[in-house]
Amino acid sequence: MRGGLLVAGTSSDAGKSVLVAGICRLLARRGVKVAPFKAQNMALNSAVTFEGAEIGRAQAAQAMAAGIEPEVAMNPVLLKPTSDRRSQVVVMGRPAAEMDARSYHEFKPRLMPVVLGALEDLRSRFDVVVCEGAGSLAEINLREGDLVNMGLAREAGLPVLVVGDIDRGGVFASLYGSLALLDPADQSLVAAFVINKFRGDRDVLAPGIERIASLTGRPVLGVLPWIRGMWLDSEDSLALDGPGIAVRAPLGKDRITVAVIRLRWISNFTDFEALACEPGVSVRFTDSPADVLDADLVVLPGTKATAKDLDWLRARGLDEPLRARVAAGQPLLGICGGYQILGRRVVDEVEGRVGEVEGLGLLPVETVFGADKVLARPSGTALFFGGAAVSGYEIRHGRPRRIGGEPVFETPQGEEGCRVGAVVGTSWHGVLECDEFRRALLGWVAGVRGLDWVPGSERFADLRERRFDALADLMENHLDCEELERLIDAGPPAGLPILAPAGSPLLAPAGVPSVLSAGVPSGLPVGCPLPPPGGSR
Repeated sequence: MRGGLLVAGTSSDAGKSVLVAGICRLLARRGVKVAPFKAQNMALNSAVTFEGAEIGRAQAAQAMAAGIEPEVAMNPVLLKPTSDRRSQVVVMGRPAAEMDARSYHEFKPRLMPVVLGALEDLRSRFDVVVCEGAGSLAEINLREGDLVNMGLAREAGLPVLVVGDIDRGGVFASLYGSLALLDPADQSLVAAFVINKFRGDRDVLAPGIERIASLTGRPVLGVLPWIRGMWLDSEDSLALDGPGIAVRAPLGKDRITVAVIRLRWISNFTDFEALACEPGVSVRFTDSPADVLDADLVVLPGTKATAKDLDWLRARGLDEPLRARVAAGQPLLGICGGYQILGRRVVDEVEGRVGEVEGLGLLPVETVFGADKVLARPSGTALFFGGAAVSGYEIRHGRPRRIGGEPVFETPQGEEGCRVGAVVGTSWHGVLECDEFRRALLGWVAGVRGLDWVPGSERFADLRERRFDALADLMENHLDCEELERLIDAGPPAGLPILAPAGSPLLAPAGVPSVLSAGVPSGLPVGCPLPPPGGSR
């Protein structure tokens, strides 16, 4: 088998990332050399590749599902929001500029050759490349210059599989409407649908599935059930609104509760999935002062906007509960931007361009931002935690400098992090995936809080592999895998029906009064499938 596929969605968080990961693992288990690809990703969850490049965290997870090493070609353009209007633009793993939406739109034509070059590189080395779209495939305001949805499909000749989230409701309207909004050339590449996150009796869906196939001429290749805890390094903070991972039964008498402060510009929140995989550990993302006071462990996570999230913390009244925890000697962990927030001051003339701001002063650390981004995959030992082995990755402009306390990690290059009492800070993401360190940290928390908590024995890496396999099993059981492989191998069928309006607005005749002045007009146009060029359906 050789070919490619674009998995597009009717909306954000429809399940594109999970579906791509599942297809990658499914094909890899069948002996296919497969790689993931996302041309343009907007996410604050990112990872560092072996080349020292930054890519979306979801693409790194998809590469793991495919059984290969993540690399920069899998995500050539990464947008990291720094405010509601501006983003850092990372091109081939390195920061290129910071832009607003208008500037980026003007810049995009220069990125298409980069995107196509990265995709062609992967296609030259792998049998199949499974591409992921972004947001909705029918973002008609963004179609001109599109790099990641139908623009990519057109340029690369990719068949398109569209996934819709039935849990939100309106899935059939979303599938039909998304297709109908595309122009004829784009529609000709959309070959099939998948319905995701279904709960209940599948037979209830049968009339809708038959009707959408009849109306569009495209089959529904499968209905994927809603499964709690199918964690897969989400790239979208919408995932934090879901139920998350179920708490595993404790092995001791007590549980450990972890409160992760849901910062406005939270990044790499996937750091904490490994905590939730330990027996008897519950992880909650929160902005509640009561949760901060009550939790056994509070974590200040990474952030793309350290100074802005400092202001956000204070505006939410979260600084005082944090100070109260420290005064009471209760565990507090800061990671990357959260570590910087815990320090005495932050000097940022690079990302936020705010100059010097006062930190929370809970660790003797000062942070100065540098123009070059630190991208690395360091390793060492955790001094305070029994010399546990630890490794992680760094993605930061900030350079924290410890001026007191003691280091957290010892590395061949020197010391890292800072600890004073029950307050711990580090610049390293991913450290909680290290089994020995994670269990030492949680054991320390249990000791401070007087809890009878017993760690598990399963390796996090093994649990991740089991989840990838469970996801592939889901695909095997609920997708028409033979038709999926045919689609990848042969592309979209010829002569697919084109739906009205197909990119050509049906305008009301001149002089027709508006709805507000005259009510609902008669003779409104009715959209319907049109026959394919050169013949009838």
